[in-house]
Amino acid sequence: MTVELQPEPFSIPGEVKRVCVFRYPESVSLLFLTQNSATMKRTKQRHLLPVLALGLLMASCQAGEEKIKVIFDTDTNNELDDQHALAYLLQNDEIFDLVAVTVNATWSGGGIEEQYAEAKRIMKLCGKLGMMPLLKGAERSFEETWETLDEPYYDGMDAVEYIISRARESKGEPLVVIAVGKLTNLALALEKAHDISGRIRLVWLGSNYPEPGEYNLANDREALNYVLSTDVPFEMVLVGPANGTGTASVRVTREEILQHMAGIGHTLRTAVTGRHGGEFFSFGDYSVNLFENAEMHGEEQSRALFDMAAVAIVKNPAWAGAREIPAPRYEEDGWVDIPGNTRKILLWDHFDRDAIVADFFAVMRK
Repeated sequence: MTVELQPEPFSIPGEVKRVCVFRYPESVSLLFLTQNSATMKRTKQRHLLPVLALGLLMASCQAGEEKIKVIFDTDTNNELDDQHALAYLLQNDEIFDLVAVTVNATWSGGGIEEQYAEAKRIMKLCGKLGMMPLLKGAERSFEETWETLDEPYYDGMDAVEYIISRARESKGEPLVVIAVGKLTNLALALEKAHDISGRIRLVWLGSNYPEPGEYNLANDREALNYVLSTDVPFEMVLVGPANGTGTASVRVTREEILQHMAGIGHTLRTAVTGRHGGEFFSFGDYSVNLFENAEMHGEEQSRALFDMAAVAIVKNPAWAGAREIPAPRYEEDGWVDIPGNTRKILLWDHFDRDAIVADFFAVMRK
């Protein structure tokens, strides 16, 4: 069965406070809870929920109006999209309960210390440093690390052990892990503690499926394949493919950043030194500096905020389309589909760039 959730025009009165996703045979429902009402949308509907069941679902969702608990797993110093995704999460504190930030090291942006330092910088600029743990994760790959998981110390231990402990504490709704770098920390956690797979919803920014390649995937292919071999609910927020339907389409120009970000946000009393030098008292001004020091791409001379889009669709799934597929495997030459695989994963694409970017700027102005 393939389930498709395409962004369709609809009105949600009031501010979206919660989005609940219910899966059951041959249909999917999204329940949007706002300050004033609840709106149910369903795609591929083949069966009507009994009135009693619907009531129970709504009561359960309403009872769980607490914020969405999230761990953000990031290679923060890689480009400039991780920083904006982290700031967006921190500023969306009416929607998300960011319980921890875990970092990992990928090829670009230096080792784990540099990745950690950039995450710390963003958290301080947003006025949130010390309000949740910031933990160092894996510098090496899954293949290089998994056999050491029973040793007193292993690479990535602080992040991995924290992910395990928070997942085990999860009651009711699963802990959402938004991973926007390589999947090493999550693969290690799932290998060390098989029991947490049913307590996590893993949303990963990565891959150009069905096309080969992509930075996060290439940084630890075996971590990806390990996650695909487990039963953890797994969603891939696509970067490509070449047809322009991935998060690569969620782009902003230097001019847009200067117009909307300069001088905004929490203001510090003591300046923070940026990774390119200079001193900054707010994330807004640091955002401008990141764009000033980055190479722009394409005819519009812009950069994609890949990772921020992954956070946005957890906040509001209507800002993208989703489809369910049998879990594939990634080999050296690219993806290998497994049509009969009973293990299913979700793919996100067709992002509403304008809605996502508009919400980002609105949230950052709070």
